Amino acid sequence: MTETVRPAFHGFEQIPLKEYAERAYLDYSMYVVLDRALPFLGDGLKPVQRRIVYAMSELGLNAAAKPKKSARTVGDVIGKYHPHGDSACYEAMVLMAQPFSYRYPLIEGQGNFGSSDDPKSFAAMRYTEAKLTPIAEVLLGELGQGTVDWTPNFDGTLEEPTWLPARLPHLLLNGTTGIAVGMATDVPPHNLNEVVSAAVRLLEDPDATTRDLCEHVRGPDYPTEAEIITPRADLLSMYETGLGSVRARAVYIKEGTNIVVTALPYQASPGKVIEQIAAQMRAKKLPWLEDLRDESDHATPTRIVLVPRSNRVDIEQLMGHLFATTDLEKSYRVNFNVIGLDGRPQVKGLKAFLSEWLSFRADTVTRRLKHRLDKVERRLHLLAGLLIAFLNLDEVIRIIRSEDEPKPVLIKRFELSEDQADYILETKLRQLARLEEMKIRGEESELLAERDRLTAILGSKARLRKLVKDELLADAKKFGDARRSPLVARDAAQAMSETELVPSEPMTVVISEKGWVRAAKGHDIDPAALSYREGDALLAAARSRSTQQVAFLDSTGRSYSTIVHSLPSARGNGEPLTGRFSPAAGAAFQTVASGDNDSRFVLASSHGYGFVTRFENLTSRNKAGKAMLSLTQGAKVIQPAPVADPGQDRLVVVTTAGHLLAFPVAELPELDKGKGNKLIDIPKAKLGTERVVAIAVVPVGGTLSVKSGARTMTLSWKDLDGYIGSRASRGGLLPRGWQKVEGLAVE
Repeated sequence: MTETVRPAFHGFEQIPLKEYAERAYLDYSMYVVLDRALPFLGDGLKPVQRRIVYAMSELGLNAAAKPKKSARTVGDVIGKYHPHGDSACYEAMVLMAQPFSYRYPLIEGQGNFGSSDDPKSFAAMRYTEAKLTPIAEVLLGELGQGTVDWTPNFDGTLEEPTWLPARLPHLLLNGTTGIAVGMATDVPPHNLNEVVSAAVRLLEDPDATTRDLCEHVRGPDYPTEAEIITPRADLLSMYETGLGSVRARAVYIKEGTNIVVTALPYQASPGKVIEQIAAQMRAKKLPWLEDLRDESDHATPTRIVLVPRSNRVDIEQLMGHLFATTDLEKSYRVNFNVIGLDGRPQVKGLKAFLSEWLSFRADTVTRRLKHRLDKVERRLHLLAGLLIAFLNLDEVIRIIRSEDEPKPVLIKRFELSEDQADYILETKLRQLARLEEMKIRGEESELLAERDRLTAILGSKARLRKLVKDELLADAKKFGDARRSPLVARDAAQAMSETELVPSEPMTVVISEKGWVRAAKGHDIDPAALSYREGDALLAAARSRSTQQVAFLDSTGRSYSTIVHSLPSARGNGEPLTGRFSPAAGAAFQTVASGDNDSRFVLASSHGYGFVTRFENLTSRNKAGKAMLSLTQGAKVIQPAPVADPGQDRLVVVTTAGHLLAFPVAELPELDKGKGNKLIDIPKAKLGTERVVAIAVVPVGGTLSVKSGARTMTLSWKDLDGYIGSRASRGGLLPRGWQKVEGLAVE
């Protein structure tokens, strides 16, 4: 018979890595969700927060006590209940003490607990001291009254509460944020009076809708006085679904010509806001502002002064731009994802949240009343035994003196319970002598009345609801305050475009032969008279304005554009265009043009082809530009000619052989890009030596200047009649001595 050989057990379990990874990840995920990142709906606290508050209460650090070093509290928390990092624990403690982080701080700190400018600039725990605030009583007041379940701490040596018996929906009051595994929570803070009012409404009318509750809870209430500008419809949708967003905007006032920001959105850093505005000023994107000052101090925590350049500045438009581009306006994600009474995370709307919390509160009050009822009944039981002892005092003393075991004799003689007999035996003789029957009966009468009242409340849901309501209203009267964040209907902020931010001034854009660009103020500039780098000279120039775009075409026919005011000043040599754009290898910039988007230009190549196009087609946000003019091999880009009236203007084309042709611009097609149509006839045999030198668009009544060397010939509108021909014809020959044309100009 063959004996089965069993594998040896080495003290560990062998499982597939896939199964182990899944199990470990799920265990970790559940831990993060339930025991770290998400709050419990009942008391609104995460485990670390709950343990900090409980540990401080155990240390006797209530609102009336003297504060103790934060290190002492943190040591108790991590040593007894929360075996994690001390720095993370201390940071959670500091957060509950910061009035700019918590709407209703649970901890009162002494020392440096950070600032709104830098919430994490708090001092080390060995320097600061802390105690609980009065409102922490709302969480702890009923802790010893049988209201919570207790669980062993991490090492089983102590017990800690599973939750705290909150008398108010604390999670709505202070809000919370947390990131778990696969889910997150973002609950904004609210006003205590509004939340209590909504809870009372739901107690009185369980069928109340979310819209009804929003008559009381009008929106979040952050610790700052910044305006909440989210539309009411969006807030209602947020409270119905438990998901959405809230937008808050800074508050400012006018002091003379200055603008003073007096309140920033929740968690907005004054230093960061000032840096954001200053960065725009340095980049010349805020020409309306002359100066920026931070005048914040202890008396006025937020005071940022903006000094406009003049009293003609549109302050509403300026602030609208700053709201759209800085943290003067912030948006906050809202996600009411909390751990419900069933121990599961779920996104809840306002009604579901308050309904479940009221159920939690009713259960807490019921447990408290039952705990008190048990104590009252036990006391009545003991008082009944004590009354018997008082009425038979001599007999009781005799039994105690004469009997070796007086307890069973007392029980048998007076029909007492063991608890009553123990209580009588533990009572000192001098106390018995001093007791009076009326006092015993008076206490008994009070306890009987209390028992009847407790029994009546526990037996009636209506009375229980009234008790919950009365306690809510009492706490609201004690701890409630006015709303801080006003709800104001505002239009969405709009950032101003670069053209709106820059004053419109005449500019002349100059490009050199080596591709260096600069912009000179004014249109009366002689580009050729500017100084150039050694070996460089003027290539092309275009009149423009500081608010317009300027376009550059390279030798491949691609177009590139930028805003004029961003170009360097003409006082220096400028900057190379290759620093702004990325042309193809070997490509060189050849022409420049500028105008409004609807302006029209004639684009042409030196081989005599061209078309009309809108300036908007020349602009591109791409550093690599966009294909614009298709060139035949060996062709160059001619300086574009601006068109004033396509129906009346004449296009003049001149070649190196002295042929000049004028024809209506209307004969050319308007294209977005391409090669275009033939402008002037250049015989194939001469295509290698003859090319188009320049083009010009002459308006009705205008004159054309033909430049040849140092000489200039002026042709009037009527003089051009002698050179008019159909498009793509040869044109007329200029007089002898003027056939070597270097350029055209229109006046």
